[in-house]
Amino acid sequence: MHKIIALWAVPRSTSTAFEWMMRQRGDLDCLHEPFGEAWYQGEDPLWPRFRQGDKTTPGLTLESVWQDIQARAIRGPVFLKDFPHYINHMWDAQFLAHFTHAFLIRDPAKTITSMYNKWPDFDELEVGFPEQRALFDLLTALGGGHPPPVIDSDDLLEDPEAMTQAFCQAVGIPYIAEALSWPAGGDPSAHSWWDGGSFHANLARSTGLKRQARSYVEIDAAPERVQRVYRRMQPHYQHMAAHRIRPSSLGPALRVEAT
Repeated sequence: MHKIIALWAVPRSTSTAFEWMMRQRGDLDCLHEPFGEAWYQGEDPLWPRFRQGDKTTPGLTLESVWQDIQARAIRGPVFLKDFPHYINHMWDAQFLAHFTHAFLIRDPAKTITSMYNKWPDFDELEVGFPEQRALFDLLTALGGGHPPPVIDSDDLLEDPEAMTQAFCQAVGIPYIAEALSWPAGGDPSAHSWWDGGSFHANLARSTGLKRQARSYVEIDAAPERVQRVYRRMQPHYQHMAAHRIRPSSLGPALRVEAT
């Protein structure tokens, strides 16, 4: 079986932009939240806001998704971006050993306010930070105390070239600089099962991963319910942020540092 690289993220963490960059490489079979499709729209949906009559897909289950991923990995290397809370009941050493794991984190002030903007009725169980941290801690323990690589969205957008190079080094694939740029007018919705890809309108207008100044979100302006969720999620983000990789270009070689 070929390599299966799993980028474990949380919603609204710029993870689809990262996935879009990975698609430009051309050497990986890239999958967009395959477990999420079954969690939200499978024949037995697990998401907490499901109501009778919502969309379901007969024959689509977490198990059928996993079988499809393994079949793809027999044919060639696979990259998938997904959220750990979709499959936390599937975590065991045997299952997790199939993947090369990496994590993408983002300040919950940014992810949660973005979720609220898109889904004012979002459920806290859809936010994903506790499960992301739990999977990170489990993999660290299974790895004898060696944490899997973590990249922060702010670091990625501040220096996309260095962070992408650090990611590639960490998961054992070649860095392809050309993948960081693409023609405007791409169609990420063609690879998205959710709502025609409406969450990805900005990505469709983009031309690549570009440097962006770090921005600050005024969480105090959000409704109290959103602020409560933020306060509960922040410790999980801070725990993982302490392990993020920080590339620094000192001469021609890239040094990866843990902070």
